[in-house]
Amino acid sequence: MELSEDIIEKVKQLQEKYAATGQDLNSYLEGLLYADYVKYWDYIQVDTLLSLQKPRTNFPDEVIFIMYHQVTELYFKLSLHELEQLANKEDLNGEFLAARLTRVNRYFEALTKSFEIMINGMEREQFLKYRMSLLPASGFQSGQYRKIEIACANFLQLVEKDERHKFSADYSEDDIPNMFEWIYWKKGATELESGKKTLTLIQFEEKYKDEFIALAKKLKNKNVWALYKSLPEAEQQKEELILALRQLDINVNVNWPLVHYKSAARYLQKDPMDIAATGGTNWQKYLPPRFQKRIFYPSLWSVKEIEEWGKGWVESVVREL
Repeated sequence: MELSEDIIEKVKQLQEKYAATGQDLNSYLEGLLYADYVKYWDYIQVDTLLSLQKPRTNFPDEVIFIMYHQVTELYFKLSLHELEQLANKEDLNGEFLAARLTRVNRYFEALTKSFEIMINGMEREQFLKYRMSLLPASGFQSGQYRKIEIACANFLQLVEKDERHKFSADYSEDDIPNMFEWIYWKKGATELESGKKTLTLIQFEEKYKDEFIALAKKLKNKNVWALYKSLPEAEQQKEELILALRQLDINVNVNWPLVHYKSAARYLQKDPMDIAATGGTNWQKYLPPRFQKRIFYPSLWSVKEIEEWGKGWVESVVREL
């Protein structure tokens, strides 16, 4: 059987490729003779993936709870993958920034739409029982979600809104550790009665505090907002990019917290008093966007939009409950 011109040309190209790095093409071809075919289940690591569900009780719906959170963390990893590309991109332009932010928006929209699995996909009676075996673990402890926030915004926007006046808009890297002490989510992880840090928060800080601060310093001039402001004025004004930034703000700071609020209201609300979340977090005050007023890109919103931040979304959910 004679080799086609196409195959001969590809062999020549391979020879040039390996020669450029001092490698012997013949050795690689010999290795190819012995190599096995790639199998889907090996490439995707299916067996490993399906072995990662370790329920702590015998309630069937706990597996649903575990798997959905694992899916969530995979989407968060996808988002961080895109944000890392942006931070490392040389000669960044508005088109590339908008394209990668659109990808992140798709990931969050997929998560938001799929959250019905958590809202209506488990028996409330089962959840209220097996959740007690999870103490003090909480979805609040998702380190990847916090990294997404740090990668998206000027760090000052993550400081509790009533404490931001303590820091300059031109803060330095040395200011970040002190700013971290006032980061907004700490307020949502306090004991409901005493106001002290929950064990959930204590454990979370022990694991991630140094990592979060280091990331905030690293991305001070490479977070999404800093990258956006580094573009020429004409690119900053492009509608596609502005829409992508606004949608990211809504997806991360309104839609995602809101579906959690809806789930918490479905499973944890119990008149005349509410049931505390597994980590003891004050979900009634922590999750609704209109209370947090956490906004990544305030200059892209009108005064009225900021004043009513998340109001319409929360009201729509309340009507559904």
